[in-house]
Amino acid sequence: MAKAPGGPAEPSRGWRAYQREITFLVLFVVILGGGFALIAWQPVNDHAVVPFTAAIARTSAVVLDVIGQEIRIEGTRVYGEDFAVDIENGCNGIEALIIFLAATLSFPAPWKARLTGLALGVIGIQIVNLIRVVALFLTGVYFPSFFDSSHTVVWQTVVILFAVLLWVFWAQRFAVRPAAASSGNAV
Repeated sequence: MAKAPGGPAEPSRGWRAYQREITFLVLFVVILGGGFALIAWQPVNDHAVVPFTAAIARTSAVVLDVIGQEIRIEGTRVYGEDFAVDIENGCNGIEALIIFLAATLSFPAPWKARLTGLALGVIGIQIVNLIRVVALFLTGVYFPSFFDSSHTVVWQTVVILFAVLLWVFWAQRFAVRPAAASSGNAV
């Protein structure tokens, strides 16, 4: 049976019906893997990741000084009178940023929206990570028995969950809706 001119196109079947989703997932995995490989490469770690992490330590020290902690820093280490933390990979927010970046760059959206999302992600994730470092330091000072669980369970979950929820917010608010939604079809 022939399709009437100007009539609706036949829906795709099989894997083609999910081509947008498959493209998103493939791009996401490739960018995610590339991002993690890049930060694992020693020259990138030494010349970009470590200085970035040291900047996080300096910023955390400023916040801790403002709230009355006597702090000194040495590289990525933040020292107080009774407690110290060393901000290492996994605690600098870069992994959450890579997840957010991979999802944002993979999503079918205009580049202006993607750049807006990336800016939103970098700022938001680093603010949450700064809160994390300060809270963990204070936990270590005042509630040392809670430090390990707070570090490995609570705050890792909070930072990653924040990145995912921020991406969902961005995708719903800034990214272009699928064609079916704009053509009046129920979604």
